[in-house]
Amino acid sequence: MVRDDLLHPLANGNKARKLDALLPLLRRRGATDLITCGGCQSAHAAAVAVHCAEWGIRSHLLLRGEQLDVPTGYNLISLMFGNVTYAAWSVYAHRDEMLYEHAMKVASTNGTVLWADDIVRDDFAVDEEILCENDSRRVVIVKEGAGTVQALLGVMRLVEHLSNLSSFQKDEEIHIVVDAGTGTTAVGLALGAVCLGLHWRVTAVMLADTLERYRELEKSLISDFKGLCHEDCRDMIRADGLVYWVDRFLPRKFGKVLSGEIATCRHVAQQTGILLDPVYTLAAWEQAVDLCRVDSRGAKVVMIHTGGTLGLFGLAQRYPQHFTAANEQS
Repeated sequence: MVRDDLLHPLANGNKARKLDALLPLLRRRGATDLITCGGCQSAHAAAVAVHCAEWGIRSHLLLRGEQLDVPTGYNLISLMFGNVTYAAWSVYAHRDEMLYEHAMKVASTNGTVLWADDIVRDDFAVDEEILCENDSRRVVIVKEGAGTVQALLGVMRLVEHLSNLSSFQKDEEIHIVVDAGTGTTAVGLALGAVCLGLHWRVTAVMLADTLERYRELEKSLISDFKGLCHEDCRDMIRADGLVYWVDRFLPRKFGKVLSGEIATCRHVAQQTGILLDPVYTLAAWEQAVDLCRVDSRGAKVVMIHTGGTLGLFGLAQRYPQHFTAANEQS
């Protein structure tokens, strides 16, 4: 297991990986403020708030729903590090319009607004002196989950790091397993493997959308990435089909927790010292364990722990009956 849940004490996992590439680029573009959105307990929004604070960028978080009576988990982190505004479900349903209107308010009359998706290759070379030109705000909008082509680069950096470890041989067959929310992390892992010539298969457990939508996203991200990468690398990449998208063993509406899953997370934590959450990482864990059981070729199975464990605080509020003290067994 790749313990990306240990990258940062508050904002870790694939959210930190994406921002590791995205925030330096935005800073070079002279970004003073960043606007994004997510659910009330969004790990993405909390990660943006924490890492923007570290980079000296003001974060503005539009969270779906209403303020909690007792802020906890990622909601508490967002409140401590960022500027939070709660959005009604009817408003949140039109995310792009909501984000743009809020960004215009933040930018005011003499500021500028830029979508992170609009940053292209030529923008990578912007001189940092742009920061000192004037005091106007430069507001950048990052979509929910940071599903941008630039965020792929941070995930690909992880692939490069893993490929240089002694436990990973150059020509070794590896099965990478990851949970898929937006799907950006899975695509970044697959692209990294292709560009580095690795025999890695990336299996992504679909959690939030249909197979058709994930394949559309994959095709779009690959197309955008080809517009950024070197021509030699571009010829190595297929238009789509890099990621093996699979259903969760027990499919359900996104965010729903089934009976027994919190108990399973508790069992895994007690037996291994690894904390999973039932919405995201438990799905990848189940898939990785199954691959270890059925793969007769002996390929190494590697699960990417995408973090998200602070989400358990929010789940404890929703499902308090599942977080009571269990009877101690011998």
